[in-house]
Order: sequence, then structure tokens, then C-alpha cells
Amino acid sequence: MRGPGVFPDRPGSPAQRTRRERFDDLVLSVVEEIESRWHDRLGLVEYAVEDAPQVPDDWDSVTVPLSSLVRGSGRRPTRLVVFRRPIEHRCEGRAELEAMVLTVVVEQVAELLGIDAEQVDPRYEPGS
Repeated sequence: MRGPGVFPDRPGSPAQRTRRERFDDLVLSVVEEIESRWHDRLGLVEYAVEDAPQVPDDWDSVTVPLSSLVRGSGRRPTRLVVFRRPIEHRCEGRAELEAMVLTVVVEQVAELLGIDAEQVDPRYEPGS
């Protein structure tokens, strides 16, 4: 058989979403739920997804960061970045990926708010 197995809904667009697009959607769904609960206390926060962190040449840790949190000051917003490739590398399937993204985002938001991660989202499970 030759030709595409699945035709796109719109000509010129891919028939299936890419791995990157699916990951972005997952992060967005987690962030939207947390933002809806905590928007009063969070203030201005920018969320982003990057493929991998830029680590310096003298990086002495054996682990690669899964996210980055840079607190804002003045008119600069706080920036929370989730790194897609290191998270995907640690997960076997979709359920593990969803749990890992939730854990990473919740722990960073908890750090930002200065509260326990369990308070940020009821789905958070310590040690997962």
C-alpha cells in the first residue's frame, strides 16, 4: 500500500499531533487547573516548555533538571519552564508522563507559593 494511512482534517496539516504538541497540551492542562485555583496568590507567571535545559560545561550533578523556576521581580514575571526530553526519558507510558508533569509543575508552584505540594493540587502524590 502506498500513500498516507490517515488523511489530515485540513489539507497541508499533519494528520496526527506531534509528540511535542501532545506534551505541550499536557503541560497546559496541568497549568490551567493549578492557575484556576491559585491565580490570586501566584501573580504574573509565564509558563514555557523547552526541549532540554542548557546546562553549563562545569555542571557537576549526575541528574538533568526537569524544570526551572526563575522568580520575577518588579515588572518581570516569574518564569516556570518544563523540560520535555528529560521528563519523557524517565517515563514508560502516558500515565507515567502525566504523573511526572503534574509532579514537576506542582512542586515548582509549591516552591513559589511557599506551601506544601499536597496543598497545591489534590492529585499530587508525594514520592511519585
